[in-house]
Amino acid sequence: MYNKTILENGLRIITERLPHSRLTSVGIWVDVGSRDEHDLNNGSAHFVEHMLFKGTRNRTAEQLARELDVLGGTANAFTARDTTCYYATVLDRHLPKLVELFADLFLNSRFDQEDIDKERQVILQEISMVEDTPDDQIHDLFAALLWGRHPLGNTVLGGREVVAAMDAKKLIDYVQKQYTPDRILIAAAGNVEHDAFVRLWQDAASLPAGSGDAPPARRPPQSLSPQRAIYSKPLEQVHVLLGTYGPPAASVDRFTFMLLNVLLGGNMSSRLFQELREKRGLAYSIYSYIVPFADCGYLSIYLGVDREVVNEALSLVVREVNRLVNEPVSAAELADAREFSKAGLYLAAENMESIMMRIARNEFVFGHYVTFEEVATAIDQVQPVDIGRLAGQIFANDLTMTALGPLQADEVDWALLGWKK
Repeated sequence: MYNKTILENGLRIITERLPHSRLTSVGIWVDVGSRDEHDLNNGSAHFVEHMLFKGTRNRTAEQLARELDVLGGTANAFTARDTTCYYATVLDRHLPKLVELFADLFLNSRFDQEDIDKERQVILQEISMVEDTPDDQIHDLFAALLWGRHPLGNTVLGGREVVAAMDAKKLIDYVQKQYTPDRILIAAAGNVEHDAFVRLWQDAASLPAGSGDAPPARRPPQSLSPQRAIYSKPLEQVHVLLGTYGPPAASVDRFTFMLLNVLLGGNMSSRLFQELREKRGLAYSIYSYIVPFADCGYLSIYLGVDREVVNEALSLVVREVNRLVNEPVSAAELADAREFSKAGLYLAAENMESIMMRIARNEFVFGHYVTFEEVATAIDQVQPVDIGRLAGQIFANDLTMTALGPLQADEVDWALLGWKK
């Protein structure tokens, strides 16, 4: 059973009760991410996420960690380009304690300058880790190319210079401006009684009122002309990412977009996986994925290949993209993609954390609960003609491409992607 309450200050609390479970998963979501930053404070949302676990007026960082561990579940947080989330899954009997702990770290974090200086080094190491992991770094390089000067092109972690200059005043100012009640959503799934859960939060503390000024409205990105970039680096492989713009999260084409991705490179039977890995052995890792935001979206294709076969691999990728545009998908192939997608949907329904995250994302995107049956029905309604139509729309322009590894620009046959040398 799903329930929703909006408090007087605008904060939303949503729950999905599953009384057969002994677990409850809770997430504090903030509709804030790296896209709500600019060049001089990029990385703030991520830095704040770290600092909320570094001690409150009531507990040290070690006490917070120990008390969360004693609950016997999992506790973590993440920052994305459009949201920040603090979440945990515990036995249902520990729910009151979890709420008290979360309320403390969310409302009473100290942002002590000494702790900030220590955590800065941790974040700088995190940035170094990404830079040392090319199949991670390539995604940030691609986003910068695809979105240009728009904040979506910035990294979540932020630049080294900005992180190095971060201090308590800047972080506190960011929280006061961005962590306003109307942007905060508390979600819970599992053995949770809604009214009792709401009372727990009302009793925990007064939630923040913010600075009184509305945060700056998000600026929708513009579609740029296709770009290309080669980042030469002495690696064993060339890591390539190609992509283009797609529909936003609430689009009527969202399920068509999802199935198109499955067909292209979303699983082991997908066209790209079969052609490049299984039939030709050109790549160990080859896949496609989609990223839908509230006002935009994109599709990307990743492959890691030897330098000598870059052009051969690119020609096969372009061939499979053109097939989706020009040749109808068979009913049997689409039926398999539908079953794969619905299986993933129902498998996620067995995981309490996934359920909590699903209802939260639906609230942000649609403002209401979406049943599994609604999604399954919508998936079944997608037809081959829909795949061809959407493929023709999103692949109407040339693909943006970035590559990282032992490669020079003059080694790439840009004509394969519609580019002239």
